[in-house]
Amino acid sequence: MNILITGGAGFIGGNFIPYFLEKYQYYNIINLDLLTYAGNLDNLKEVENNSRYKFIKGNICNRELVEFIFSEYKIDGVIHFAAESHVDNSIKNPEVFIETNVNGTFTLLDVAYKENKKVRFHHISTDEVYGSLGDNGFFTENTPYAPNSPYSASKASSDMIVRSYHHTFGMDTIITNCSNNYGPKQHDEKLIPTIIRNALQGNSIPIYGDGKNIRDWLYVLDHCKGIDLAFHKGKSGESYNIGGRNEKINLEIVNKICEILDEKIPKEKSYKELITFVEDRAGHDRRYAIDATKIENQLGWNADENFARGIVKTIDWYVKRYANGLV
Repeated sequence: MNILITGGAGFIGGNFIPYFLEKYQYYNIINLDLLTYAGNLDNLKEVENNSRYKFIKGNICNRELVEFIFSEYKIDGVIHFAAESHVDNSIKNPEVFIETNVNGTFTLLDVAYKENKKVRFHHISTDEVYGSLGDNGFFTENTPYAPNSPYSASKASSDMIVRSYHHTFGMDTIITNCSNNYGPKQHDEKLIPTIIRNALQGNSIPIYGDGKNIRDWLYVLDHCKGIDLAFHKGKSGESYNIGGRNEKINLEIVNKICEILDEKIPKEKSYKELITFVEDRAGHDRRYAIDATKIENQLGWNADENFARGIVKTIDWYVKRYANGLV
């Protein structure tokens, strides 16, 4: 089976491809990635010489290239990670997000449908498409979309295009919407790597607003296992929410990381003294929380990693990374 994975050099893709290649010894993977600032081939060092892995540098918006890949490699399935994903960047430059997340997804879908009508197309999305929750309740697959940033709006748009290709053309599609991922290989701009890096460098640790925004945290390898299940066993045309059932206030996250660093790499003063509150981000959603009951009950998925263990593994990975001078 030949699988096209887009954006495989990013955080989640960089964890997923090694996992997938090891589990499915008869799969060939073609990784299409433009290698923008968030893509890093170092994330795939362990598979770069694998005979069943092929890397192609290119843009998902390049129709001729995507057509070539489908023709040359006889693609049987697509797992579509490629996306612009940083909310702050979407506020500064929304055009890039529309181009990649909307037009790029359309190009992949349209070529996939025309080249192989039996292809399974798995679109990786986010819980941010649902907007912001109040103090109670959870996002389910039936929650109405209410995106509040250019990033989440672009992902909501791409979800709808995927949905339309199933309902209009009968294409075999799956959508998964995940909560906040954490773990090794995440880009330095994200919250948890930023906390660790700034703490180790003795710089202020910036926290938006009052620091009481709430996110549901999902360990990246648990997400990979959920994607695997949805790709192989998910019902065509369905969406599945994948969440860690680990709701944490941002301040709780930063305090926990500082406490662990105080134990592992003690300094004269606690790392907590570096915490600095900064002006809140425009359109900053207050709370996300996913109800993963559907994928748990229908596909048998469960998160294996609890946050207490997962955050220690994550910190250990970044401590080693930053100790080696990688930023």
